[in-house]
Amino acid sequence: MARRDEAAARAAYELADVEASRDTHSVSDAPSVESHKAASGYMKSFVFGGLDGIITTFAVVAGASGGDFSTEVILALGLSSLFADALSMGVGDALSSKSEMEAALKEKDREGWEYDNYLEGEIKEMVEIYEAKGVSREDARLVITTLAKYKDVFVDLMLKDELGLDVPDEDDNPWVDGMVTFGAFVCFGFIPLVAYIALAPLALDSHVLFLVACVLTAVTLFALGAIKSSVTERSWLMSGSETLSLGKLSEPFQQRTHPQSHHHHRQTHPLPSPIQVALWRPSPTSSAGPLKARCR
Repeated sequence: MARRDEAAARAAYELADVEASRDTHSVSDAPSVESHKAASGYMKSFVFGGLDGIITTFAVVAGASGGDFSTEVILALGLSSLFADALSMGVGDALSSKSEMEAALKEKDREGWEYDNYLEGEIKEMVEIYEAKGVSREDARLVITTLAKYKDVFVDLMLKDELGLDVPDEDDNPWVDGMVTFGAFVCFGFIPLVAYIALAPLALDSHVLFLVACVLTAVTLFALGAIKSSVTERSWLMSGSETLSLGKLSEPFQQRTHPQSHHHHRQTHPLPSPIQVALWRPSPTSSAGPLKARCR
């Protein structure tokens, strides 16, 4: 089937080049490659998984770092949360996409049945919809009556205009969406933990490691937005800044508690946090264990 060059058409629009836009309508018989459509189809899952992954893991790292936990505990909490949440997000995305697809296909079957049994009623409904959009009754009747000659086209049109549902493609696979979400969650969610792994041999202070994690998180949020711009055709600078800003909005909810001030040199025993209580196990030689000492 003859198609125009969509990439050239978008470029002509960005440059407001009327002549170039007209040239793109000189279609050829060469089949077009719809890589842009395929990429944009998975971009929602990619951005959703990546953004949720990096913010969720950073929140865990921030909370554990504020609780003055060791690097080993921070990594244990971060990695366990990372893979558990990634699996939950991936499966959830796949099941929700599958449910939407099944609902749309069921409605498509119903609209097909109504087409076979009461076509005039469906034509009347579609004419009224187009009249509400500003099309004259005569023109709406002409267009709809013509399209009603082709069942598949008309049923898809009813699904979109009457019910507001997108027609699923035959090759749509909700589990691919879930895998994209899972992969993006793991890849981007791992970034806040990189500092604690890569710089572990240097035995740096926990505050320094957390600062590096903050910088890496900010850079990755910006990069995620810049990657998104390759599909949305927006400026990579604007898209990256937008994603970074949205990520920064989550910081007030992370409730990071700083360790005791360096101005107080006397030893204190703060109350254990809920995470410390969950991680504590009594030693075989003591019935009180370290928890009791911490609570004094």
